[in-house]
Amino acid sequence: MKSLLTALALLTASPALAADKMTLLLDWFVNPDHGPIVIAQEKGYFAEQGLEVEIVAPADPSAPPRLVAAGQADLAVSYQPQLHLQIHEGLPLKRVGTLVATPLNCLLVLKDGPVQELADLKGKKIGFSVAGVEEAVLQAMLGGHGITPEDIEMINVNFSLSPSLMSGQVDAVIGAFRNFELNQMEIEGVAGRCFYIEEEGVPSYDELIYVANPDRMDAGKIARFLAATEKATQFIINNPEESWEVFSASSPELQDELNERAWQDTLPRFALRPAAFDAGRYARFEAFLKDSGMIDALNPVEAIVIDVTAQGTRP
Repeated sequence: MKSLLTALALLTASPALAADKMTLLLDWFVNPDHGPIVIAQEKGYFAEQGLEVEIVAPADPSAPPRLVAAGQADLAVSYQPQLHLQIHEGLPLKRVGTLVATPLNCLLVLKDGPVQELADLKGKKIGFSVAGVEEAVLQAMLGGHGITPEDIEMINVNFSLSPSLMSGQVDAVIGAFRNFELNQMEIEGVAGRCFYIEEEGVPSYDELIYVANPDRMDAGKIARFLAATEKATQFIINNPEESWEVFSASSPELQDELNERAWQDTLPRFALRPAAFDAGRYARFEAFLKDSGMIDALNPVEAIVIDVTAQGTRP
């Protein structure tokens, strides 16, 4: 009788539910900007939400949004400015969450160099790594100081931003992240200075966002993903030192002075409410791109962003 009861119990027991799989493509190699993602993975917050998340660092940083648009991944970490342009190019993408809620981009110069104010950039060389939005950013920053695009020379330095500045190849670089390049230069004994773009005529925006294909996405799974990263962000803010230990222990490449410094500088910039968005912020940046001549027409905010936690967006 005992064996029969045991067999019946096994037959009637509910089977363990398999976790829902998701693929997330990062914008570049793992770094402190991805803190909430790594912490959610390492602390088991994704698993608590019934998710098994595969985190992939791309070989080509321009590829992730296009791969998501093609249905080859669920989510990609991308940039708000690029999303506006990609939608105008016809890519089926929408912002579904925020990772870093403030600009990180800055115009970087040598602290004791020839450029002490933006007007000093007239006749100078400015390095960049990715063409596109940077042109509109520079136009907004320099136009108020009497500098036209013809007054500067733009040089593609690929991803060698701070090295090209320190070597004297260029007088400034645009696209440097204030939480990384400033620390990198200081570690190498060269002091840098950032001109912050949001203080120089560029509308504030979300630097890092999650994008998905609205025609293919599972809104419920994405909502659970965002709940896990929100919990991870709260843990980071409440436990900055312990969270650094968890983050850095996830990979030997993260265990150096640069990443530790960048971690501290990135903490206050993580989105505390990753699912939430400011509609006015997206409308203003869309208008900024049109005024700059980067786009020909204005998309409504609902064509750019979606709240996957709102009633009616779940499948």
